[in-house]
Amino acid sequence: MTHAPTDTEPRRSRRAPSGRRVRPQRRRRVWRWIVLVVVVLVLGAGGTAYWLYSDLNNNIKGVDLERSLGDDRPEKLPTSGQNILVLGSDSRSGANASLGTGKVSGARSDTALVMHIPDGRTQAVAISIPRDTLVTRPECTKPDGSTIAPAERVMFNSVYSVAGPTCVVKTVEQMSGVRMDHFVEIDFAGFKDLVDAIGGVPVTIDQAISDKSSGLDLSAGTHTLNGTESLAFVRTRHGVGDGSDLGRIGLQQQFLTALLSEIKKQDLLGSPTKTYKIADELTESMTTDSGLASLTKLADFGRSLNGVDPTTMETIMLPVAYDTEDPNRVVAAEPQATQLWKAIRSDSEIPESAKKSPATGGSSS
Repeated sequence: MTHAPTDTEPRRSRRAPSGRRVRPQRRRRVWRWIVLVVVVLVLGAGGTAYWLYSDLNNNIKGVDLERSLGDDRPEKLPTSGQNILVLGSDSRSGANASLGTGKVSGARSDTALVMHIPDGRTQAVAISIPRDTLVTRPECTKPDGSTIAPAERVMFNSVYSVAGPTCVVKTVEQMSGVRMDHFVEIDFAGFKDLVDAIGGVPVTIDQAISDKSSGLDLSAGTHTLNGTESLAFVRTRHGVGDGSDLGRIGLQQQFLTALLSEIKKQDLLGSPTKTYKIADELTESMTTDSGLASLTKLADFGRSLNGVDPTTMETIMLPVAYDTEDPNRVVAAEPQATQLWKAIRSDSEIPESAKKSPATGGSSS
């Protein structure tokens, strides 16, 4: 058995949650981020419009999932809707080097959401996968073309650091049996600049948060966070709940909703300069599968999902339980996880029992 790789960030032993909860907010679809780029089409005419389009289009980085993953993938079922893996990456190098306060090095994906958009219906669901979940990593081809052997009991967020994003897609497909139609990655450095471009994001917390590791120090109440503060907010875990990654997921979900709400309030058509800046930051920080790697493809995809009602979006966490060998790690809880993935594969209603996570006292996030 291969044990989970060492993570240099200090871990606390986990206990039952303290009961703290962030204020619930209406969920909105994550994929709405990518639809924003459509606004560049109205920013000008003739050569100016083409220059803007070309500049933004060239920002987007693409990954060929079909070529990288081959044929060893779950079957695409006719009733499976659309499934998108959304990753928030934190390389802690390059532009990201100055954004953290801890001693963690290397690349990680500390945020992972499986977005399921059912066929012909208005409700969607986002499933958060905790970074500390122990998983079986399949054999993967690394970005440099070399092969990495499969391994058991590795921490989920380490897959990105050792084998890259396509291996994360393959790992998620293997653990869920759900074929990912698309993949979207947002880099944290670009995330910071995006928040600053829109003028900050207001969040409301019921209890004060003080976390020396992330540098976050907020009193209870409403705060408008700038890019640096927003990054600390989505990274913090020591200052909320039981100090584990499970508490951080709740903050990430809350901030995502607040960010999308603030973007929706922006007068995009009334301020072309600001619109371009937002679109530039967004596309600069984005990596997608080749099926979405252009403004035209992103726009077409966004229009295909117009029937989804953002107010009915449900965000839940993959049901997990504390690992019996290592209390600082979690594993997929059974039979809940199997029930959840089966519902996603068959595009059917998720049973309430599949939303209950033993590690959080039975709550879904």
